[in-house]
Amino acid sequence: MSGKRTPLFTTYEKKAKVINFGGWELPVQFSSIQEEHAAVREKAGLFDVSHMGEIEIKGPETLNFLQHILTNDVEKLKVGSCQYTAMCYENGGTVDDLVLYKKSDEDVLLVVNAANIEKDVNWLKQHVFGDVQIFNASDQYAQLAIQGPKAEEITQQLTNEPLNQITFFKFRDEVELAGKSVLISRTGYTGEDGFEIYCRPEDAVLLWERLIESGTAYGILPCGLGARDTLRFEAKLALYGQELSETISPIEAGIGFAVKTEKETNFIGKDVLKRQKEQGVTRKLVGLEMIEKGIPRSQYEVYKNDEKIGFVTTGTQSPTLKKNIGLALIDATYKDLDTEVEVQIRKRRAKAKIVKTPFYHR
Repeated sequence: MSGKRTPLFTTYEKKAKVINFGGWELPVQFSSIQEEHAAVREKAGLFDVSHMGEIEIKGPETLNFLQHILTNDVEKLKVGSCQYTAMCYENGGTVDDLVLYKKSDEDVLLVVNAANIEKDVNWLKQHVFGDVQIFNASDQYAQLAIQGPKAEEITQQLTNEPLNQITFFKFRDEVELAGKSVLISRTGYTGEDGFEIYCRPEDAVLLWERLIESGTAYGILPCGLGARDTLRFEAKLALYGQELSETISPIEAGIGFAVKTEKETNFIGKDVLKRQKEQGVTRKLVGLEMIEKGIPRSQYEVYKNDEKIGFVTTGTQSPTLKKNIGLALIDATYKDLDTEVEVQIRKRRAKAKIVKTPFYHR
């Protein structure tokens, strides 16, 4: 296996099961996915997410540019706040979903999906106008995520910053954590409380070790991509390449809350997305629960009365609910709760029903 490695690779190289994920050598699990998943739901888990991309947008016309390129309304965002948003093509398909950090009107950080870094940078540069500079700063950051109900207590031991004052989707920059300067935000990808910590690559190992040390008494576990996926899935947090793609719009994927078609700026994809919001979509992301035996895996086809009506985007046995569940993009005609459908699982079709999402919320 050969791929890019994060600054933390040496800390888990021989302690975790490492896989190639989008060209990166990353831990899929340290102990077991179920054990790590439970730790985050009940105590705390620590993730290496340094593969994520960081793009800095700077200059006097930063906000004007981002209003044109992003679906959410950047101008309503206060300094020190984060915002979930997306970039779309003219046809409404998704370039990427991302989180924006507003440091000032002229200094904004975009955190993008690892597999999309190059594509996103190129997309931004293709559409840039005015006095704006775009920097791919991914190599200048490492990122740790501490998630779970004990995350604040554990992290607070390493800083004098009052972390209870950093509320959901807010951040503070240049915070001293274990003697290192970091940007820390109350954000995450698990459906739990917690923080994402952006630091210099050379500080990542020390911060990882200090967080594990501080969290030992609380039951913290190092966690891999496997638990990260089951956690985000239960909370119905979209994954690019599955719930979102160049052929799936934010409205179809159920993240219409991040699409502000009422803002004055004529952002890319606005006409299509506005029409989808006002007239409805022909496809909709729904929750599935298996009635018959089987797990609805990604890309499995969904049927109703022998007619293919869609496909599974993500599916697994839920570690929290102990049920076989999935998310599926289907013909909106069949979106109503308790509608029975069938999932093609290898050579047979197994009954499932449409259920409410998210599957889990704290």
